[in-house]
Amino acid sequence: MIRSGSARKLYGVEWGLHFPAANGEYQSPINLNSREAQYDPSLLDVGLSPNYVVCRDCEVINDGHTVRIILKSKSVVTGGPLPSDHEYELHEVRFHWGKENQRGSEHTVNFKAFPMELHLIHWNSTLFNTLEDALGKKNGVLIIALFVQIGKEHLGLKAITEVLQDLQYKGKSKLIPCFNPNTLLPDPLLRDYWVYEGSLTTPPCNENVTWILYRYPLTISQLQIEEFRRLRSHIKGAELLEGNDGMLGDNFRPTQPLSDRTVRAAFQ
Repeated sequence: MIRSGSARKLYGVEWGLHFPAANGEYQSPINLNSREAQYDPSLLDVGLSPNYVVCRDCEVINDGHTVRIILKSKSVVTGGPLPSDHEYELHEVRFHWGKENQRGSEHTVNFKAFPMELHLIHWNSTLFNTLEDALGKKNGVLIIALFVQIGKEHLGLKAITEVLQDLQYKGKSKLIPCFNPNTLLPDPLLRDYWVYEGSLTTPPCNENVTWILYRYPLTISQLQIEEFRRLRSHIKGAELLEGNDGMLGDNFRPTQPLSDRTVRAAFQ
């Protein structure tokens, strides 16, 4: 596996040498230019409808690159830009954040970055048996992304931020009794979104990923994001390379060229 570069600018630079898909034309993340996005009223013909259920015994993991929430209950999403009658099952949630508030999100909006971005990773359970089967396949993977800004405490994420102190080092994990993925979605009145075709933002960077990015960010508190910034990217007692402080953060891939892709908007 690739060394994590200690400097922020190195995150993702060498991936193309190891993972050929990372050199593709349709990579993620991208900068969303709000003026160039094309309003597509057909996206509203069938509303995007997440049908998430409360998860019992979710596993929260520090894998040295990010925080992952592995969901055990069957939550699905349908509608919107997705093929009709196809269900996409929610597999996990991942977080990307900066060591400072002016950076951290993978996607940018009009070149503005947010301090954090979270990804709800789904696979097409109508066509495939597992997320692994669906990777790289047409209509295989859906990622719903939310930008995160700093403000008041996010009650739904409290179940996660309260246990991060137990996950300080790479490889640590913890079962939490109850987590509701619905709390990660914006208010129904604030569900405007953009959609485009891209890739995974981490190796192996497979393409054929449908991205839905909600326009309005979630809000977490400064204290909550600091809990993420206390995490470490190494196992306990590991020797660190010179210049690497061992802190987990700045784990976002730089934006990639849009090439000939169109970003569609479900709002004017």
